[in-house]
Amino acid sequence: MPSLTQPLKYLAHPLDVVRSYDRRHLRDDFIAGLTVGVIMLPQAIAFTLIAELPPQMGLYAAVVGSIVGALWGSSRQIQTGPANAIALLTASVLSVVADPGSALYIQAAGLVAIMAGVLQVALGLARLGMLVNFVSYSVIVGFTAGAGVLIAVKQVRPLLGLHFQSANIVQTLLNILTHLPDTHLPTAAIGLGSIVLILLVRRLNRRLPAPLIAMIVASGLVLAFHLEALGVEVVGDLPRSLPPLTIPPLRLDLISELSTGALAIAAIGLVSAAAIGQALSNQTGQRIDNNQEFVGQGLANIAAGLFSGYPVAASFSRSAVNLEAGAKSPFASIFAGLFMLVAIFVLTPFVAFVPMAALAGVLMVTAYNLIDFAEIRRIARGARGDAVILFSTLLGTIFLRLEFAVLLGILLSFAHYIIKTSAPVVHAVIPDPEFRRLVQDDSRPQCPQLGILDIHGDLYFGAVNHIEEAIERHLAEHPSQRFLLLRMHTVNVADFSGIHMLERLVEKMRAQGGDVYLTYVRRPLLRVLESTKFLETIGEDHILWERTAIHTLFYHALDPNVCIYECPVRVFRECQNLPRSVIVDTEIAERAREIEPVQIPAVDPATLWDLLHTDRPPLVVDVREPREFRRGHIPGALLVPLSHLLAGEVPDLPHDRTLVLVCRMGRRSPRAAALLQQYGYTDLLMLEGGMLAWEAANLLEAFNIADVEEIKV
Repeated sequence: MPSLTQPLKYLAHPLDVVRSYDRRHLRDDFIAGLTVGVIMLPQAIAFTLIAELPPQMGLYAAVVGSIVGALWGSSRQIQTGPANAIALLTASVLSVVADPGSALYIQAAGLVAIMAGVLQVALGLARLGMLVNFVSYSVIVGFTAGAGVLIAVKQVRPLLGLHFQSANIVQTLLNILTHLPDTHLPTAAIGLGSIVLILLVRRLNRRLPAPLIAMIVASGLVLAFHLEALGVEVVGDLPRSLPPLTIPPLRLDLISELSTGALAIAAIGLVSAAAIGQALSNQTGQRIDNNQEFVGQGLANIAAGLFSGYPVAASFSRSAVNLEAGAKSPFASIFAGLFMLVAIFVLTPFVAFVPMAALAGVLMVTAYNLIDFAEIRRIARGARGDAVILFSTLLGTIFLRLEFAVLLGILLSFAHYIIKTSAPVVHAVIPDPEFRRLVQDDSRPQCPQLGILDIHGDLYFGAVNHIEEAIERHLAEHPSQRFLLLRMHTVNVADFSGIHMLERLVEKMRAQGGDVYLTYVRRPLLRVLESTKFLETIGEDHILWERTAIHTLFYHALDPNVCIYECPVRVFRECQNLPRSVIVDTEIAERAREIEPVQIPAVDPATLWDLLHTDRPPLVVDVREPREFRRGHIPGALLVPLSHLLAGEVPDLPHDRTLVLVCRMGRRSPRAAALLQQYGYTDLLMLEGGMLAWEAANLLEAFNIADVEEIKV
């Protein structure tokens, strides 16, 4: 079944990764993996300091997250593992249920990783990857900037060797100022020296692993000068083992308390992965499947939770390094994970001497880099909505619980999207002076019969009221417009609320003697119109081709009497050959509107041609205006303009001959017949299709020679 095939394909993705691997990329991937591993080693240890978890949990999360995220992810270069913002968010979530360092705190870290992973996998298998498109990039910028501020403030304590209880940011700042005289000088020297060394190394060569170098130098100083004996805190002994399988406590009360935080971790992880994937695809050209990436991120979190780790996510910095180092496939991240596994067995004895102040120094630099000042300035100068989302998320991150800050940013993104899409632009358009395209130009007059409206947005429940009100305002401003042409080229979706709105509009316009037509109807929208039976309501002939829509309405819908006798403007190309309004008397104009057309027998052009060649031919009465008549008419036709009939100027026509009324398309003839019947003319016929049909039949026409010469000039 198709509904099951795609989820199974997502879960079987590692088979595709292995089968499609090009062995020629092995060297490039190995070098890239080794490079990323060198960078990830200090980060994995340092980020656990943010999460207030044992360092080995960061190492385990790095091993498992890298390998699983690579095998099940979509991007070839995304690097999954410990991430600074996620670590900070994890600490905020766990602090609600237990004290840092307690057994429950550590167990909850694994549980919340599994919960977040299950949510991510569920979204991926349900093919809801497009949901991240509704979360503004400003949320990520604001959250990471706020996380940078929090990390920096929280790392002042280990950086300077201060001792006080953790608290909110305001209280922490007050504690720092209060305890600043108690700074432990050896610890401060190691911490500040690590920051300076990282900056110097990066200034000399940005390709060098500056954090790792700083940690090695700091560890060397601890060993050389026995700084541990002077009170400099170090990481201490770490277990040298494979990531142990650990089943977290599946207590309903604990799951309930962690649910909001798990949702926030899942959301930030997914939005980050989507943003990183998009940035990488812009450089590599690879198409990223967000659904597959969701599955990869989710399974990486589930595996990290089961193997003594904590929540992981895609890393901006390591993914960029992975690409720059030449990674060609997911195997680069797999090699990075294997490097971390080797490091657990080989390097943990040396990691034991890494001073906590050096880790704090690494995090201080990381925190500063999290604050993207250039991007913040760009967003602040851009759209107002994005700026509101950015600063709301940033301030919420600093002053609220982090999970609430994340959800606040996401809710603001959805609200911003809904506000924008619920007020789509609806405006009237008319042809430009050259009749090349339709444009919005409020300075020029509208056609008194036909309104053409552009609808920029989808017809869904949130936007229907706005669209309907905009159409109603337009009709109120142009009460004579009985016909509407709706241009739907940007309408991709229409729900039942939108269909009902269209049905109400059609019913109203038809009740007033008018109608509604649609053009630029895209295929997805057309399928909805068919499935909801709206197409039967409006009629398939009311879905018009854009290039001929106005032409069709001009000749088959608009009232030519209004065009010729009432309309003071010539809006469309088709209007240009019509004479200007010949009626200036308002009473006569009113009479033109009041005359009801009558049904009279019609003859086709071929039949009329035959009748004209009989012994007693009918008299052809052309009711068009003189300018139209001069440009071509049936030979022998008598010109009796409808405007003259409306004015009461009726020539003396024979009552004993059949009169055949002729106009351009056959729509003025019924009105002329109604007027002639008032004067006793009953033997009336009309030319079916008018002069357009006569010309299409290639029948003989007579011309006014002077007018033909005028046209040639």
